[in-house]
Amino acid sequence: MVKKFYITTPVYYVNSEPHAGSAYTTIAADILSRWHKLLGDDVFFLTGTDEHGQKVQEAAEKAGLTPKEFCDKISLKFKRAWQALNIEYDNFIRTTDPKHEAEVKKILQELYDKELIYKGNYEACYCVGCEQYLTLSDLVNGKCPVHGKEPEIRKEEAYLFKLSSFQDKILELIESGKFSILPEARRKEVVTFVKTGLQDISISRLKEKVPWGIELPFDSNHTCFVWVDAFWSYLTGLKEENSFDKYWPPVLQLMAKDILRVHSTIWPALLLATGNKLPKSLFVHGYFTIDGKKMSKSLGNVISPVALAEKYGTDSVRYFLMRHIPFGQDGDFSETALVERHNNELANNLGNLVSRVTTLAEKYETEKCKNKLLDKLKFEEIEKLVENYELDKALGLIFEFVNVCNEYIQRTKPWEESCSSRGKILYELINSIKAISFLLWPFMPETCEKIAKNLGYKIKSLKDFSKPIEGKFKKSEILFNKI
Repeated sequence: MVKKFYITTPVYYVNSEPHAGSAYTTIAADILSRWHKLLGDDVFFLTGTDEHGQKVQEAAEKAGLTPKEFCDKISLKFKRAWQALNIEYDNFIRTTDPKHEAEVKKILQELYDKELIYKGNYEACYCVGCEQYLTLSDLVNGKCPVHGKEPEIRKEEAYLFKLSSFQDKILELIESGKFSILPEARRKEVVTFVKTGLQDISISRLKEKVPWGIELPFDSNHTCFVWVDAFWSYLTGLKEENSFDKYWPPVLQLMAKDILRVHSTIWPALLLATGNKLPKSLFVHGYFTIDGKKMSKSLGNVISPVALAEKYGTDSVRYFLMRHIPFGQDGDFSETALVERHNNELANNLGNLVSRVTTLAEKYETEKCKNKLLDKLKFEEIEKLVENYELDKALGLIFEFVNVCNEYIQRTKPWEESCSSRGKILYELINSIKAISFLLWPFMPETCEKIAKNLGYKIKSLKDFSKPIEGKFKKSEILFNKI
């Protein structure tokens, strides 16, 4: 039976352009999507943009554009960035899509009819940068820990969602593992937070203050608070493609740690309130620093993923981000480190292996034999690491095998005239390169497809990764030019 695999990134907020952090999440989602396709699973991969709210409204005014014009411009930049990074999504949802807005209104009306939304006043610390309310325990020296600014104290008429009534159920689902939060440290963090008590939350803003939002169906003087609108895109992204019944619920939702709290409380509460199944897992990764410093516009160190791909190559960027930073932890981005890994691991190790072996295989015949080299490939361990989202470690084991192949060719010297088993050695190496290309394809699709085309096979299923190939081979093009 074919397994369904529905994976999502957050819908990215369009108050700013795509950066290395959003690229990291999206590349990881693309890798896992491709891996599950190789396993033969039926995959749906959703990404998109979150386009309503006060920050967008303010950014549009600053740019001299209407909010919709501004959203169109930035959303297109996200699409172009994902194209540059070879991201193959199944749908790109925009929260300004008419179908999405209609669905949000429908769900708001349902919650109101169930008396899970009520009119009141809301007073709390509010960080405009985060677009979320903060508790006093969230603050560091009275300031938002993310933006370093004192939050506003807000009291205004609002509609509130009865989040508090779902506290016990959410806690039970998290502690039982039915609603999984990974890594474990993040799960513990959420459990501690939920146990302190969930408060009812505002789900609206007065329209006179924030006109750029979805109007509440039961009160035209209010617009929908951005989180409710954004969360529902995970459903509408499927409904737009008539795929909701087929793929819901998500198997995995990826995000950075700054949006974990709302995803682990408000999001499951909304699903419980509407009778929808919860996602199976949330996986939370850390923050980036750039050369040891926090990434920020004011420091001028925000990195464009498109510029990186143009400068170093798409696959080098994809490889570096996944290999250099353990998935789930904070990490430091450095162009110096990227260049070192590109030159040493990609050009010297992988590129040189493919070049040397195909050059010899073009010159000499290969001779079919048992490929003993593959015994040294830790396939089951690699498979398990990807299943556990330990992507950096999986890449480490794949490149460990690349090194095994390089050591083998150095030891056996098939280029020497005196080598009596040259044909068998080259056969083993060609087929080992094939296996490497299958395992690396989710991470570095462009490079692996070049290898496959040159050697005369297609990368479709992991079942085929160890199937032998033989025949006449041509020398490979240079896969990685040294920087």
